[in-house]
This record gives sequence, C-alpha cells and structure tokens, in this order.
Amino acid sequence: MPKPPGAVLETALYAPNLEETAEFYKSVIGLEEEQRVKGRHVFLRCETSMILLFDPVATQDTGGAFPVPPHGATGEGHVCFRARSGELDGWAAHFQASRIEIEADFEWPGGARSIYVRDPARNSVEFAEAKLWGFDA
Repeated sequence: MPKPPGAVLETALYAPNLEETAEFYKSVIGLEEEQRVKGRHVFLRCETSMILLFDPVATQDTGGAFPVPPHGATGEGHVCFRARSGELDGWAAHFQASRIEIEADFEWPGGARSIYVRDPARNSVEFAEAKLWGFDA
C-alpha cells in the first residue's frame, strides 16, 4: 500500500449560515476565497491546503454535474490550524480585539498549547502548536 504524502489537502466544514461563516474565515482568520457557488459552497485557501465550507443541505444533491458522492454533516465540526511556537499569544490578542470569545486556552501534557474559538456555524476552530502531535518539536 502506498504511504500517504503527510499533508491534508482539504478539510470540509458544514455551515447552514454559509455567508456569515465564510466571512469569519476571511476577515478573522485571514484565508483567501478561491471559489464560490452561492448557496452551496465557499472554498478558502490556507497556504497549501483548502478549507471547504458547504451548506449541508445543498451537498446532498450533486445534480449530476460532477461524479462526487453526496455528503454533509450536522452538528459541530472541528478544524485545527497549525501555529508556530510563539504565535498563539498573537492569535489570542487578535481574537480578543475582534471580540471573538476564546473558549479554551489550554496547555497539553507535554507542553503544546491550543487555543479554541467557534466560527459562526459553531464549528470548533483550534490553533495549536504542532508539537502537540510530535511535529516541529
């Protein structure tokens, strides 16, 4: 079996309030919009990976346009952005200045730190030092 390349190309999150959630990722997180189909999806670039925001109802019907299976989820999802050592204080200050509530600011056993906020669709958005998983130790 081939070994995976070691990076995630895309992550999908679901947001019934697609426009508001996309604006959060663009204005608060700083991602760049790559593609949009109104009422269905907004794709955002994060350096060498993509955050795919979908309306969970709209992705149930592909309309035959693409050979992609229907998908969707309900409830609160999760995404974690990799933060370099020393960047988390800056993110915490940015969230506070943007009036975004920090849900948790946590130091894990082993010394890695994570900060958690919520996007407008209530997805959990984490910023963590990569040493949490033994990367960039």
